[in-house]
Amino acid sequence: MVPCPLQIFVGEIFTREMWKRISACEVACTLQYNVGVRRVTVLTFLCAGSFALFASPLRAEGLQESTKKFVYKDSSGQITSVRVVHHYWKTPIVHPLAKIDPRLDPKLARAATFAQERANAEPQAHCWHYVKHALFSAGVISSYPKTALAAEAGDELMRSYGFKRLPIRDPYAAPIGAVLVYGNRTHGHVEIRTKDGFVSDYHSKNRCFYPLIAVYGKFGS
Repeated sequence: MVPCPLQIFVGEIFTREMWKRISACEVACTLQYNVGVRRVTVLTFLCAGSFALFASPLRAEGLQESTKKFVYKDSSGQITSVRVVHHYWKTPIVHPLAKIDPRLDPKLARAATFAQERANAEPQAHCWHYVKHALFSAGVISSYPKTALAAEAGDELMRSYGFKRLPIRDPYAAPIGAVLVYGNRTHGHVEIRTKDGFVSDYHSKNRCFYPLIAVYGKFGS
């Protein structure tokens, strides 16, 4: 059956209208897509710029990111770094047991025992008071020391009680009964070496973390 001219004309009009509608939809979708792409592009650019601005001062100060070193500012504002440890050993660090030095007054070992018996589980901020009491109770000294600061303990022990500075710089190498004095400008600590650690107002397996001033001992007569 051959379509009449009127049908052909109507079909052409319908086809043109459909293409107009389809074209309009495509244009709208294209515009929305372009707007979305532009937004993503702008956001990406802003993020990259912000990161660059944030990273620039870090690079200027020397705080670059690294997998080998951790860079930071210390309390004085200086930039320093420490090595990043990626592995650890399950075997605990065991320090050697202290030994008795036969040249020292045996009463020092007794003072270490007295201090251990009276020590607390946690620091009490009275280290020199406990060490004084242990030395006096064991008969190492004949009177109670007068100094109040722990960092000054070594000077008074040498000046008034016959102690000598021992040629030891490693606290773990100190003999049993030796008196160890630590300190800096703001803090001080004093403790007695025991067989398996250190004791003052508390007992610890580890040495004090303050700088070591000296190790003191009193030789037997």
